[in-house]
Amino acid sequence: MVTLTKIYTRGGDKGETSLGSGDRVKKHDVRVAAYGTSDETNAVIGLARLHTEGDADAMLARIQNDLFDLGADLCTPEGGNRSDGALRIVDEQVERLEREIDAMNADLEPLKSFILPGGTAASSYLHLARTVARRCERLLTELSEHEDVNPAAIKYVNRLSDHLFVLARHLNDNGKKDVLWVPGGSR
Repeated sequence: MVTLTKIYTRGGDKGETSLGSGDRVKKHDVRVAAYGTSDETNAVIGLARLHTEGDADAMLARIQNDLFDLGADLCTPEGGNRSDGALRIVDEQVERLEREIDAMNADLEPLKSFILPGGTAASSYLHLARTVARRCERLLTELSEHEDVNPAAIKYVNRLSDHLFVLARHLNDNGKKDVLWVPGGSR
C-alpha cells in the first residue's frame, strides 16, 4: 500500500514528474498522458457510480481498482528500473471483463443503429467513460510504437471500452431506453 503524508512535493514545478522507475520525464510525455487518461476514465466511472447499485456498481468498483492497477503498470516501464515485481495488468482481468460483457450482452436486443450517449444518467456517464477509455487506448498504442507496453494492458483498455458500452445499454433498461442515431434525422 501507499502512504501519503504530504500531498504537494514541488517536484513537478518545472514540468517534470517521476515515473515508478524513478526516471524523470516531461509531464506531457505520452506515458504520463496514458496513465493520466486512465485516471480520467476512473473519475468518470466514479460519477456513473453515483447512479448505480447492485451488480453494476460492484463491476464498476472492480474496474476502478483495475484502473489504479493500470496506472501502476504504466508508470513503471517494462524492463526499466524497479520493473521486477511491478504491478501489471494480467490476462485474468481481461477475461473477467469478457465474461461480464457476455453475461450482460445475452439480455440485450441486437443493435439496429448506432447509439447516441443518453438514456439514464448512469448510461450517459458510462458513454463518457467509454470515450475517455478509447482515448487512453489510443495513447497506449502510440506509446507501444516507441516503448515496451504490457500487451495485457492494451487488451484490458480495449475490452474496458466494450464493457462500458454494454453496461451502458444494460442500464438503459436492457437497451429499451437507448437513444438511437437516426442518420440525417436533423436535416
